[in-house]
Amino acid sequence: MLLGKKIGMSQIFKDGKVIPVTIIEAGPCTILDIKENPPSLKVGFEEIKKKNKIKKTKEPFKYIREFRAPLNLFSDLKIGDKITVSFFKEGEKVNISGISKGKGFQGVVKRHGFKGGPKSHGQQDRLRHPGSIGPSYPQKVFKGRKMAGRMGNRRVTVKNLEIVDIDSENNLLAVKGSVPGKRRGVLEIRPSYLSRKGNLIKKIE
Repeated sequence: MLLGKKIGMSQIFKDGKVIPVTIIEAGPCTILDIKENPPSLKVGFEEIKKKNKIKKTKEPFKYIREFRAPLNLFSDLKIGDKITVSFFKEGEKVNISGISKGKGFQGVVKRHGFKGGPKSHGQQDRLRHPGSIGPSYPQKVFKGRKMAGRMGNRRVTVKNLEIVDIDSENNLLAVKGSVPGKRRGVLEIRPSYLSRKGNLIKKIE
C-alpha cells in the first residue's frame, strides 16, 4: 500500500523478450495514523520542506491517503514508520488507481465508440452523429443515454499489473503495461489480494 508518481513508460529486456513497463516513483510513505474501526492505514507522501504561509496545513505532506486493510497486515508497523518499495516483491500483482487524462468535451464516436451514420444516401453532415436518441413512447430521452459530453478526468483502477523490477535505492517500481494518468500524476498502489474497501479477495501467498 503505497502512494507514488508516474514517471513515464519505457521497456525492459528480460529472458530474451521486450516488456513494456511504466516507471513509478513509489514512496517512501510515512504512517500518520492507524485506525481500528474501520481498520485502515493513513499515510503521507512527498514531505513539504518549506512552510506555506498561504495554505496552512497540520500535516507536513503534500499527498495524504487512507488505505483500508485487515489489521494483521500492518500489526508490526507503528505511527512514524516508513513504507518503501520493499513492501512489494518482484513478480507480485498489484492494483493501481489514478485520475485519467481529461480529454474535454467529446462526441459519441470518440467517447462511446459509435460508428456514426452512413457516408452516402443524402447524409452529408451526419457522419459522426449519434442518430435517434429517444423511443416513440414515452416521448422523452431516458436518463443515462450515451451522448456527447466530458471525457476522462475520473478515477480509474487497473487490476493485476505485474511488478517486473524493483529499484530499492531510488524507490522505483517497473510495472508491466500502462497505468492511468499523466506524467507526475499521483497513483495509489495496492496488492491485488485487497479490494478498495480493504477486503481480502484471495488468500495471501
